[in-house]
Amino acid sequence: MRESSFDFSTTLGSAWFPAPVFTASGCASSGRELSQFFPLDEIGAVVTKSVMLKERLGRPTPRMAETPSGMLNSIGLQGPGIDAFLAKDVPWLVENKARVIVSIAGETVDEYGVLARRLRSVPGISAVEVNISCPNVDNRGLVFACDPESAKAVVESVRRTLAGDLPIIVKLSPDVTNIASIARVVVDAGADALALINTLLGMVINTDTMFPHLGGKTGGLSGPAIRPVAVRAIFQVHEALPKVPILGMGGVRTGRDAFEMILAGASGVSVGTASFGNPTALIDVQNELKQLLISKGFNSVQEAVGFAHRPSKANP
Repeated sequence: MRESSFDFSTTLGSAWFPAPVFTASGCASSGRELSQFFPLDEIGAVVTKSVMLKERLGRPTPRMAETPSGMLNSIGLQGPGIDAFLAKDVPWLVENKARVIVSIAGETVDEYGVLARRLRSVPGISAVEVNISCPNVDNRGLVFACDPESAKAVVESVRRTLAGDLPIIVKLSPDVTNIASIARVVVDAGADALALINTLLGMVINTDTMFPHLGGKTGGLSGPAIRPVAVRAIFQVHEALPKVPILGMGGVRTGRDAFEMILAGASGVSVGTASFGNPTALIDVQNELKQLLISKGFNSVQEAVGFAHRPSKANP
């Protein structure tokens, strides 16, 4: 088919995007650095670094460590806080015609509700990503996404606050026994879409000093090493909740990697770690993905979503 007639758009909840490739939260801040390499309106959307209520300095250095086929980061959600973010970052993104998904993170259920309230009247936002992979300080540091009741409480709080004004995309952690069960809980609580997956918890020990390399001891593993885990999680969640849109992420470097996630059930794909080594990775992935979809005979992105779940001749 002709490229001009191919439908490259996608939707996450009620939000429409002209392309299915997005930044990954935390890997491009609010897009300023990437904007010198390509116009931000050429990709699906910029998913901002998770913003919290107050300015946050983050974790002690060193904060990053290279690992085989990936990297560990221990940034600790460093950021300016919601006031500075809304005053500086969102207007800049809107001015540069980027579609914006704001990622929020809190230490308590109430903080998520307050953050959501601050976003309700802000123009130019397409959706809200609710990052529940943060420790819940009211529950002795248990990560929200690893506890069904905590995850449910956060999503219900954000849903009540936004009242349908903006689609809610809930970002889940792979560090659970059954990610599909957590996904079902947050969807029942009001999530419109899911982001899969966040980084995996890991550690590097410096064999010269004989102590943990990262200042925060543990960090999030990202990069190609985690892609099979991401594909598995996307496949399992799509199988359990086939009507729920998924934004897939985790080690995407090429259009073929993105295509694999779409076949597993993702409606869109985020590119993160790859941008550190190649600032135009998002554009490269997007172009390759489009050509690959067309070469396989699809008329749209949507036709390919979850294709791997269909019975095949080899596995009827």
